Amino acid sequence: MKRLFLLRHAKAVPAESGIEDFDRTLMLSGMQDAGAMARHLHKGGYAVDLILCSSAARTMQTAELVGLELACEIEYRDNLYLAEPAKILAAVRAAPLGVAALMVVGHNPGLEACATLLAREPVRRKERARHEALEEKFPTCALAILDFDVGRWRDLAQGAGKLVDFVRPKDL
Repeated sequence: MKRLFLLRHAKAVPAESGIEDFDRTLMLSGMQDAGAMARHLHKGGYAVDLILCSSAARTMQTAELVGLELACEIEYRDNLYLAEPAKILAAVRAAPLGVAALMVVGHNPGLEACATLLAREPVRRKERARHEALEEKFPTCALAILDFDVGRWRDLAQGAGKLVDFVRPKDL
């Protein structure tokens, strides 16, 4: 089994602030949300082997705040900056075989579209509720966790992931 965590960066300074988009950093509320998400993952007993992260300032800060709690390796990737779902999926499928739990920290709309693309049709009521929340909105610092019944990352298929959790900062 492989577990995929898709985490959108936390709340950043507004685009209208005059800072180049790539260099926008987290607001205080974003740092607090990322810390809360890290604590949620730790309390839930979640483990992550590797984080693949967009090299934008706001995603790097988010990954570092979460990664500190999870004590895992972080790889920064320029090609994940504002990446479309196909690029995100290619990065996931190329993950090392020994990685059982992988996190991608990135941006919308690509991350939300990737989560929607990978999630299977809901089977049970709780899964349906998570799926509906995911389709409603994937806000900053939201996290989708999907499980895949595969042995290799390259075998991930569309509509095959069980959406085991979808957490937004307001849920914490």
